[in-house]
Formats: sequence, structure tokens, C-alpha cells
Amino acid sequence: MNLLDEDYSNNKENKTKKMIPIIIVLIVIILMAIIGIVSYMMYLQGAELRVYVNDVQNADVKNLLHFEEDGTIYVPIRAIASYLGYNSFNGEYKNKSEEQSKCYVECTEEVANLTLNSNKIYKLNLEDNDNNYTYVYMDKPVKAIEGELYITTDGMQKAFNSSFFYNEQNNTITIYTTPYLIKAYTNTILDYGYTKLSETFDNEKTAIRNMLVVSDDRYYGVINVNDGTEILECKYDDIKYQEATGDFIVCSDDKYGIIGVDKKTKVSIDYDSIELMDYDAGLYLVSRNDHFGVIDLNGHIVIHTENDQIGVDISKFANNDLKTGYILIDKLIPVQKNDKWGLFDTDGHQLVEFEYDSFGYVAGNIREAQNLLVIPSYNLIVACMNDRYTLLNSLGEQPIRAFVDDIYMQIDGGEKQYYMIANDKKYNVEEYLDRLGVIQTESNNSNTTNTSNTNSDSTSNNINNNETNNTENTNQMNNTANEEDNGQDEDNSNLVETQNS
Repeated sequence: MNLLDEDYSNNKENKTKKMIPIIIVLIVIILMAIIGIVSYMMYLQGAELRVYVNDVQNADVKNLLHFEEDGTIYVPIRAIASYLGYNSFNGEYKNKSEEQSKCYVECTEEVANLTLNSNKIYKLNLEDNDNNYTYVYMDKPVKAIEGELYITTDGMQKAFNSSFFYNEQNNTITIYTTPYLIKAYTNTILDYGYTKLSETFDNEKTAIRNMLVVSDDRYYGVINVNDGTEILECKYDDIKYQEATGDFIVCSDDKYGIIGVDKKTKVSIDYDSIELMDYDAGLYLVSRNDHFGVIDLNGHIVIHTENDQIGVDISKFANNDLKTGYILIDKLIPVQKNDKWGLFDTDGHQLVEFEYDSFGYVAGNIREAQNLLVIPSYNLIVACMNDRYTLLNSLGEQPIRAFVDDIYMQIDGGEKQYYMIANDKKYNVEEYLDRLGVIQTESNNSNTTNTSNTNSDSTSNNINNNETNNTENTNQMNNTANEEDNGQDEDNSNLVETQNS
């Protein structure tokens, strides 16, 4: 090899040695870029919200979610209903309409009514036949977004009996429905030593609260779904979960009581039956030896267990839009004793003696008449004595201080009007009440009906007591009536005054 060849070879070797580090650096840079791109793609994938319904990813439900600036998540009631196993409709369940400020959702076992700007969900258990609603509260009221009704995820859980979990770290939302959980837990309870789950719909709801009402084929108990530990021992003949209070009505040897999830006895197991009347009022209906009374949530007596019936059958008054027959105009409890009816308030004070034959008007021969129990705009109850009718306010008083032949509802073009008939003359009840000075309530949920005593007394005293065509029943009632003033009002002259001493 000559000198030139040797120099060329050395230069080539030096260049090669210099290129190796450069190539290595380039390879490292390329690898880092690849790793960066993969990492970024993984980050983007992880940052994207994923929504699962019953363990199946659901992009449609994800697109329904509305995030507020404060972090609150809202869902459209009607749009999400079908994904959770419900049907949805405008209006109210028992008052069908296309009113878009109200809607209701329905599954096989239950109906839930929701109203714009209200955080109260009225529920009707379709497995029961008493027509009385229960209710639960949401954390925030229903709101409208672009003309649709939305509720928070807390409201969604309560309206649809579902669970909602948001893992912010993984940016995933998981929604479970009650039927899915019940199916999933059916085998789980076998591992805990129980044979079956309670098939009562109210009890199945406990699954979304990490509890299960279980049975060993003979007795019932309540367990923690996560580890099987007992919340209530498996020793009761029956258990019914109370969604509104979170407590359990338990039965043992045909006697009922109430026990909380903290295992504390709230009402001793001493009654023949127990039923929640109203959560806000904190009252339960109880019975013993075929007589009825009322207790509070702590078991204290409000109305003694000595009555024939408490509450009225509201199925007769479907168009009155009543949610319960236990408490009327938000304050009064109808009570029957010895075949006569009186009124107590929710504090247990008797406001009206047992003197009425019934509450409510059942339509007879008047073609357009519909059954009527309450006039909500004035918070008044229709009461019947000797086949004649009057109105009672939340104080148990008679604003019109008279009995008439009929008091009924008439619906024309969707509008509800209230009328009364006295001596073959028809009166518009609301116009008549206005003349008496009876003040309308601010809302249909007001507890009281205010009256102007001066106007009411003076106008009532002017009601004519001298009609010659009074019926025999009216004459009998007038045996206890006070002598009326001679002054008369032309509009009132056909009403028969029956004011008691």
C-alpha cells in the first residue's frame, strides 16, 4: 500500500468515527420524537371524557352532558331517559298535557314528576294502589337550557334510580341503572351466604346506595354491598326501604317499626302498620287494632291511635291534581271517627270537630260537574253535612259561612272553574270569595288562606236567611243558626245562611 492509499484509508476511518455519534444522536432524537408523539396521543386520549352506561362506553350520553362553570353537570331529562330504561313525556302523569315546563319519566314500577324551577321530585309507585305520591329533593332545581328541562346528576340519580360516578383523575363517568346492578349482584349475595335479593322495587333502589336487602329464604336483612357486612341483621319478616328518609320499616311477628341505617330504632316494633305520610311534615300513619293515628319521625304521638280512618281516597278526585289524601292544603289532616269527619293540623291540634259526613263533592246529576275536593287557589276544602256543602280554610273556618246544594269543578278549554248551586241559582265560587274578601294564596302550595274578617263577617251576615224554598235539611241545620241581620246583598240573596252559634 502506498502512502496515498494509507492517507485515504485513515481519512475514511476518521469520518466514519465522526459519523457514528451523529447517527446515534439522530436515532435518539427520532426515538424521543416517537415517544413524545405517542405520549401526546395517549395524553389526548386520556384527556377526552369517556362515559360508560352499565359498563358500555356511550358517546351519545357523553354528548348530552352539560358542564357549568362551577363544575355542576346537568343532563336533559327527556333526552337521557331512554338510555336509563325510562319513557318520558311532557306535562304531569295524572294531568296529561303538552306543558313544557313540566315532564314526567316512567318505568314499569314508578313514575317521577319534575317541574321547572322546583327541586322536588314527586314519585308514584305503580305497584301500590293508594294513589299517594312520595317525594325526594334534588340538590338544585330543574332548569331550562335552550328550551329543554335539565337536572343535575344528583337529580338524575333520584329521578331515574341510578348511580353516577365521575373519576376526574381518569376523566371517566360511569352510570349504573338499578336493574343492571340487581342483575350483577344476584350472584354476589351467594358468596355472602344469602339466597336471594328482595324483589320489592323500593328495596331494589338500595343497590345504588351500596346496600342490598337480602333474604336467607326465611328472614330479611340489609347488607353493605362492598363487603357483605350486616347493616340490619337477617332476622326480620319483612323490610321496606324508605327512599325519602333513608330508614327501613321492619316487620317482626306482624308488628312494624322503623330502624335507621345506623341501626338505631326510631319507632319501636309495636304497630300493625306504618306508612310515611309526608316527609316535610315528618309524619307517619300508624295503625293498631284497626284504629289509626299519626306519629312523628321519632315515634312521638301526634294524633292518638283511636280513629276509624285518616286521609281521604283521592282517586275520586283525579282532576284536582292532588299528590296525597293524607294532608290537604299543606296543613290539614282529614280524620274520621264514629262515621264523622274532622280536621287536625300537622301539629296534632284538632281544628274541626267530628261533625261532617264527608270531605269532597262527588258529581251527581249536573252534566258538566266534576268531582271536587279542594280549591287550590284559595286553599279551601269542600265539606259535606246532611247532603249540603260548604268550604273550610286552613284554620278550619267557613269563609262563606253557609251550606249550599252543590260545589263542583267545571273544565272548559282546559281552564278549571269552580261553581256552587244554591236554591237553583249558580254562582262562580272564586268571584263570590273575592266579594267576601277571601284572599287568594300566593301559590297552590301555600299553607294558609287569609281572610278579611271584617268583610267576610259583614258580607256573610248579609246573606239572606228568608228564602221560602229552603229544603228540609237546611231547616234542620238552621235550628242551631244565629238570627241574621236584615240587611241583604242582591248577589247573595239566594244563599242560605247556616252559621252555628
